[in-house]
Amino acid sequence: MEAPSATGGQARMATTGDDPDTDTLGTPALAELVAEAALGCPDVVSLSGGMVGEVATYLPGRRVTGVRVRDAVVEVHVVARYGPPMDEIGAQVRAAATPFVGDRMVAVTIDDLAVDPRMGSSDGPAIVD
Repeated sequence: MEAPSATGGQARMATTGDDPDTDTLGTPALAELVAEAALGCPDVVSLSGGMVGEVATYLPGRRVTGVRVRDAVVEVHVVARYGPPMDEIGAQVRAAATPFVGDRMVAVTIDDLAVDPRMGSSDGPAIVD
């Protein structure tokens, strides 16, 4: 079965443990599907590993930073674009991830905001062309 991905292509859904896109139990690599969906949101700049890189899902031979899958909840940590209200960004990510998570809740954490360098910040002056 294939589900549309947030980036317009088809997300891969695997059915056996022999597929490299599955975890060790043979279930679809949910973390990767959720990560792709979150990155497809217009106000998400990147995924975030948390303060010390603790937010991740470990799959055979790879690590999905920014997504932690648990029994009842899928946590998604992002760096968002500065400007839109944070609740709208959270709603974008939840809407993108929900088709993949089944009965699990999607918990979105905005770990940081990416500021357009032309706007300036407390770290320095605005860049003017």
